[in-house]
Amino acid sequence: MTLIIDDSRPIFVQIAERIEDDIIQGRLPEESQVPSKNEFASFYQINPATAAKGVNLLVDEGILYKKRGIGMFVATGARAVLVEKRKEQFFEQYVVTMLMEAEKLGISADQLTDMIRRGDAK
Repeated sequence: MTLIIDDSRPIFVQIAERIEDDIIQGRLPEESQVPSKNEFASFYQINPATAAKGVNLLVDEGILYKKRGIGMFVATGARAVLVEKRKEQFFEQYVVTMLMEAEKLGISADQLTDMIRRGDAK
């Protein structure tokens, strides 16, 4: 587990995103157990309450669930939910911004498509 702390964003959000990344990339398969808040806290040298807050974000979203007395687990269907969530975030953060900038610069849809294809060749 590697986490580069970004001081501009809350650590608990970064913990949640790290777990999401692990689920999306298959390092935490559905129905597998997630490290405990104490393991996260120890590994990242953070307060256990901060780690718990990150985990609880994903519980609230239905990505993780608790088995009483055992720990937290990845919910069935979590990967698909996260992929869709990230696709929407990608659209909002990158595609909408790109289209607005293209419009300002007078870049046509065909020119933009050519630029994207040129990027695929790299």
